[in-house]
Amino acid sequence: MESQQAGRMPYFYGPEGALVQVDFALEAVNRGSTTLGIRTDEYAILASQLKPTRPLIDPAEKIYQIDEHLGATGAGYIGDVLKLIQELRLGAQKHRLTFDSLVDIKTASEELSSYLHQYTIYAVRPLGASVIIAGSDPLGIQMYQVDPSGTYFKGSGFAIGAGSERSLDVIQRGYSPGLSLDELVSLATKAIKTVTQDESQIEFGVVSKTNRKFEKLTAPLQTVR
Repeated sequence: MESQQAGRMPYFYGPEGALVQVDFALEAVNRGSTTLGIRTDEYAILASQLKPTRPLIDPAEKIYQIDEHLGATGAGYIGDVLKLIQELRLGAQKHRLTFDSLVDIKTASEELSSYLHQYTIYAVRPLGASVIIAGSDPLGIQMYQVDPSGTYFKGSGFAIGAGSERSLDVIQRGYSPGLSLDELVSLATKAIKTVTQDESQIEFGVVSKTNRKFEKLTAPLQTVR
């Protein structure tokens, strides 16, 4: 009887106290493109593999501008990633209209966390996507990761998607808070190349402490072979 009820209500806790549907959502994230973020004292960089697609079809965009000072990337089901990007943009616009100022990075992350948490307490499918958020605010360069459970983390290095553990190990071994932008691009490329099998490109976005603007980088677009 208990197993039948669990089959009808998969949003309930599993025997070990885990939210089963959230675990499934995390598995979806782990099947996504290798995606990462690295933060130093002066820069935050986002990078994501552009997976090869069928002939004549352009690869999907992976780095997104949320506001002039804020950007994000994600891994998982692309439709779910785009939904979270939409929520971030909407939250940033509402903050501008309400307070006449740019949203700080922690507030943007907390609001997205609250949005995702709603999917864990009702009989709905949790979104199969994680996002990494980077930006500049009065506290400096900030970076957060938000998972399908609604949990968010602040840090200097994150990796999500396929092979994320190996990518994060490369980041940890090469990280220094004083890395230049070129060194960050090189480290991010190495971290993704470590786990990439197919020939593909990497898309980058960066925000700097100097101008506090988030920009997509086109010049250093790297080809992984």
